[in-house]
Amino acid sequence: MTTGTRSPGTTEPHSQLLPVVSVLGAVLSVQFGAAFASTLFDTVGAGGAVFLRLTIAALILGVLVRPRWRRWTRSQRQGMLALGVALAVMNSAFYEAVARLPLGTAVTIEFLGPLTLAALLSRRLRDGVWVLAALAGVVLLGLRENSGGESLDLVGVAFALTAGAAWAGYIIAGSNLAAKVPSADGLAGASIVAAVLTIPLGVVSGGSELFDPRILAVGAGVALLSSVIPYSLELRALRVMSKKVFAVLIALEPAAATLAGVIVLGQLLGMQSLAAIALVVTAGVGSVLSSRSRPDRVN
Repeated sequence: MTTGTRSPGTTEPHSQLLPVVSVLGAVLSVQFGAAFASTLFDTVGAGGAVFLRLTIAALILGVLVRPRWRRWTRSQRQGMLALGVALAVMNSAFYEAVARLPLGTAVTIEFLGPLTLAALLSRRLRDGVWVLAALAGVVLLGLRENSGGESLDLVGVAFALTAGAAWAGYIIAGSNLAAKVPSADGLAGASIVAAVLTIPLGVVSGGSELFDPRILAVGAGVALLSSVIPYSLELRALRVMSKKVFAVLIALEPAAATLAGVIVLGQLLGMQSLAAIALVVTAGVGSVLSSRSRPDRVN
């Protein structure tokens, strides 16, 4: 895909197909990666798991990309740092949420971040309505299907909301960096920044278990599924896709997370929880459909 030879007013019928496929592939990859990561929690904790994921991903990207940061401008370096901070906060908070909530539930709550961002970027009343519909779905998640059911862990909910806010920050920072650095150098640098920021929590949480060969092998798989593959696909898509459309295209994240939770972790959710997740997904899809008429490219 080339972006430099297209005139500003030109539109290509299938120009958005590859970015859309890339984002959807990233959706499935990151959620199944998260499911496998949660199998490490009993051994190295959530902090250790996120440290392994980000550190191994940073090593892989550093070797493959070999970024040349000496040629970067100050603005490019600031963009890399911003994305690195967003990655560290988003992943750390998300793993802490998954340690306390079912995967599908955690992602559904987290999804409020990018959906709210989409509405703010749109500034249209009907997009605000979609956010309210998604919020209703999240509230429905907190209402158990019977009075004897176990309520949601409030600390887990708080971590999921924090991850959602950082997710919105990741979209903004990733889009800005992709526009400034037309290569994978930015992702490699941001991944290294994120890995460094998670060292203290990772070491305290995982300890010597972080060097266990089996743990390292699982961590490498998680790094590929949850970081290297999806972030590469997403940043490539963000070069030609608006932040708003990207934010709402990932409306399938809660559904993908629920599927991964069932297949990998055996987390079966009740009908009320599934209905709540469906409501959030519907809100995301509705926001996508209502935003098609006003493209907002990132160049």
